[in-house]
Formats: sequence, C-alpha cells, structure tokens
Amino acid sequence: MRLRALLDTDALGLRLLGGQDELDRTVRGVMTTDLRDPSRYLSGGELVLTGLAWRRGPADSEPFVRLLAGAGVTALAAGEAELGAIPEDLVAACAQHRLPLFAVNESVAFATITEHVVRQVSGERAGDLAAVVDRHRRMMTSGPAGGGPDVVLDLLGTDLDLRAWVLSPVGRLIAGSRLAETELPAQVCATLAGEHLAAVRTGRRGPYRVTVGPATYSLFPVRGGGRSTAGTRDVRETVLSEWLLAVEADAGDWPEERLDLLEGVTQLIAVERDRRDAARTVRRRLAQEVLELVRTGAAPAEIAARLRVAAPVLLPGLGAAPHWQVVVARVEWDEAEGGPAGSPAESGGGGRRTEGPAGGPAGGPAGGPVAQALLEEILVDPLSSGPEPSDRIAVAHTGDEAIALVPLPAVSSEHDGSETGLLADAILEAVREPLSAGLDGDGRLTLGVSAAVHSAEGLRGALEEARHARRVAAARPGRVCAAGHQELASHVLLLPFVPDDVRRAFTARLLDPLREYDRRHRAELVPTLEAFLDCDGSWTRCAARLHLHVNTLRYRVGRIEQLTGRDLSRLEDKLDFFLALRMS
Repeated sequence: MRLRALLDTDALGLRLLGGQDELDRTVRGVMTTDLRDPSRYLSGGELVLTGLAWRRGPADSEPFVRLLAGAGVTALAAGEAELGAIPEDLVAACAQHRLPLFAVNESVAFATITEHVVRQVSGERAGDLAAVVDRHRRMMTSGPAGGGPDVVLDLLGTDLDLRAWVLSPVGRLIAGSRLAETELPAQVCATLAGEHLAAVRTGRRGPYRVTVGPATYSLFPVRGGGRSTAGTRDVRETVLSEWLLAVEADAGDWPEERLDLLEGVTQLIAVERDRRDAARTVRRRLAQEVLELVRTGAAPAEIAARLRVAAPVLLPGLGAAPHWQVVVARVEWDEAEGGPAGSPAESGGGGRRTEGPAGGPAGGPAGGPVAQALLEEILVDPLSSGPEPSDRIAVAHTGDEAIALVPLPAVSSEHDGSETGLLADAILEAVREPLSAGLDGDGRLTLGVSAAVHSAEGLRGALEEARHARRVAAARPGRVCAAGHQELASHVLLLPFVPDDVRRAFTARLLDPLREYDRRHRAELVPTLEAFLDCDGSWTRCAARLHLHVNTLRYRVGRIEQLTGRDLSRLEDKLDFFLALRMS
C-alpha cells in the first residue's frame, strides 16, 4: 500500500509532519519499536511506530533516524502520548534524511494502525500473487513450461514472504525459492516427507502442520491430473509418488483466501509434475524393450544394439557407451487381516502376502506401478536438486516387480566396475525414514541392487543378481529393506533364511552363558569375543584395540572357552561364534 492511503484513513489518526513529496512510497510491513537501534530487525519497506521512549535528549533523534533510513524504512510514525507534541529535533532529523514523519494521536493505539496495515498489505499481495499465478498457470498449460516450480516459489517469497520448497515422497529437494537463505537439510526433508506420507495414509485433510526443531511447516499435497487420489480405488496407488509443497509457516489460522491461493500453487506445480511424468514415457519404453530382450534370452548382439539406442537418451552427450546396473524393487501389501509390522514376506513367518486376481497382492493395489514410480524417485541422489538426474533412469514393471536400468559413466581401466554406481546401503539410508512412514501398517518395499556390468552379455546375470539380492532383503524384518550384490557371495546370503527357532537355539547355546556372566560380573566377554574374531584371532591387535594387556585378553578368552566348552584356536569353533554373533 502507499503512504498516501494512510492519510486518507481518518480512523488511524495520523498527521503528516514532513515528507509531502514522498507519499507515493510503498509500505510492505509495520514494526513497533522503542529500541535505540532497531536496524537489525528491519528488512526495508516498513512503517515504524515508536512511542519515543528511546529519546533522552535532542541529540538522540538524528542517530535514530539515520539508522532507520539506512535500513530502508518507508516512514516513521511517532506517538504523542509520551511527550505531547513531537519534538522539533525529530522533525528536523527526518527532513534531513528524507524520511516521511507522521504524528499519531494519543487516542489511537499502535495496534489499530498495525492491524490496518497488515490487512491491507496482505490483501494486496494475495491479489497480485493470485493474478500472477493464474497467468503462469495459463502459460504452463498452453505451451512449454514457464520456468517450473522455482518461479512459483519465488513468487511466494517475494509477494507473501513465504519460504517454500517442493519435495519428492522420499525427501529429495525438487525446487526451492531463491529467497530461502539456506536449503532445507537432508534430514529435515526426510522428516517432512515421512510426516506427509503418514498423514495422507491416515486420511487427514491437508495442509498438514509439522514442527521440526524450532520451525513449523505446513505441508500441501501436490496432486496432478494423472495422480489425484480422487476416483482411484486406493490411496496407496498414488501416495508413494506424490510431491509435496512445504511452506515454513503455520497455516492453521490462515484465511480461506490464502489457503485457496496455496491450493492453486500446488495445482500449478502439479502441471510440471505431470509434464515430467509424460517425459518418462520414452525411457520406460526403452527399459521395457531392453529387459524383454534380456528375459527372453535374445542374442547379446541384439541387446547391445538396443543399448546403443538407449544410451544417448539416458546419458545425452556421453561419447562412450556406459556401464549398466540393474535394480529390482517390489512393493507388497499385507492381506486384509494384516500381519505384524515388519514381518518378512518370504521367510515363512506371519504376515504373508498372497496374489490377488489382478496380479497384485490380495488386499492392496498392484505393486508394480507403485514400485516403478518409487524407483524413479529413489534412484535419484537425494542431495541433488532439479529434474536432470531423474532423466537418466529407465524403469519398467511386470506384475508386482519393477526393474530399473541405470546407466553409469564408463570407469577407468584399473577398476572392474564392481564398486562403482549405486550401493544398497546408501539407497536404504536415504529413503528408509520417509518410506517407512508411507508404508506403515500394511505395506513393504524390498530392493535388490546388482553389480555394474560392462556389456550386453552381463545384463541377464545382473538381472538375476538383483532379484536374488531382493529376496535376501525380503527375508529381513522392516518396512523398507535393501540388499546388494556383495551379500550374495558370503554367509549373509544364508543367514536370513535360517528359521527363527533354529536361530534362537543356536545363539542361545553359545552366547547366553557369556551374556549371563557379563550381567553378573561386568566382564565384557561378548565385546571381547567380537573384537577377537574381528582381529582374526590376533592377540596383539585385539589387545591394542581393547586397550588391554595381552595377559588380560588371554584370561578373558580362557573364560569364554571355559563357559562354552569351545576352543577358539579351532576354525570350526571360531566360525560357530562368528555366525552366532551375526544371527543375534
């Protein structure tokens, strides 16, 4: 609003004392202060209200006004309740620094002026922003993207002073306002995504209010035309692939007009989401064609030819043909009766899942499309922003299984490629928190990751390797589990399939005597055993690790052998202890 509008409102009781030529200045906010130096709390464009308690003498006026002018304040309004007439030294200081000055009648409360300014400024900003959003929506829906979500978030920042971010369901930062001083930390992104998924699953109506540390956020679902939950059979078909708009504000007391405006913003962001989904169609088709050739045992030359077509699409500008990795994912839903949270799907325990008539599990939607959408989000580095990384991932699905074909840049000759690319542990760490919230109650996601392969001949083996790794992950407890190719060549492959009763009996026989002794004597025999095995039975290395004298270590190992009847110099007994510790 303009300063001139304040004088036209009789109820505010303002009288102009100086600055007649500056009345077209814009007021963007209001602040009440009696600090001698309020500049650190000013951002520019404010109408400053003061009761003059800071003034102890005529010499105080000029420094005070100079600070306000330097901070970009629009005008100063001084109350007459404290000193009666406004001091001439203050009038002179404002004239010197070209700062408009108003006198506030003692019968008018500063709160009345504040409420009027805030109401006027907020209404004008919302109206202006709504017009811009509507224009931007028409541009995006009728032609090429008009800048993507970043432009809309910048509008929220400049016109409504709202810091906002767009996040994926796994907590990846899609876009953020350039006015946000810092990006959201990865942990905060993951927490907000998890809270959003949990709220949607429980049927709560957005926006969802979440407090993380000192900040409060309001979360608005971004539901595009192809992703709206309206009219779908089950919210689980879409919730795990929706974006969300996170606004650093408490929308609980917002007026309907502002809520409607933010709803319009989410619809505008959804246009961009749908556009990016449509762009994935080519990559999905490429993945489907390549994987179909691999599954049907096509000649390597035919697969290689198809890969040469796919590489420029997935890795534009790359001169050499890349290496490839395969990731397999499966989303399963509990039966209608439900099973215990985190019960393995394929280990023979409770909570088993059965096939429904459409190829999906009974009691839930088909898992393949859900897993496909999830993989397209999961396989993008959560620390990266923008659409580019997701353009390099091709995901197909068959039944309840989704298969991702991930291209990797060519590695140097001194590496065999086995340690490059995606790692199961890193993927799991990045997405476990939010997706566990989204799947809580009746869903489960399991992932398997292959090693990198150098040619078309290796893709069939990589697919089988990823499927085996996923089965290892499925035998573990938890809503979100992953396993990598490294685990297929060790005892880790076998341990998840040991029946629970056998596991408990085996570990109890070897470790319970040591645990009981530790409980009574605080002898730390179990940690000593772990360190001894980890040091390959080396007395000196183990003693150094535990900060013990070698004789003390020998005493502890002797006590372990005495309590269990085993001999730690024998390979068989070392192996038994090793497996018992792993299974416990």
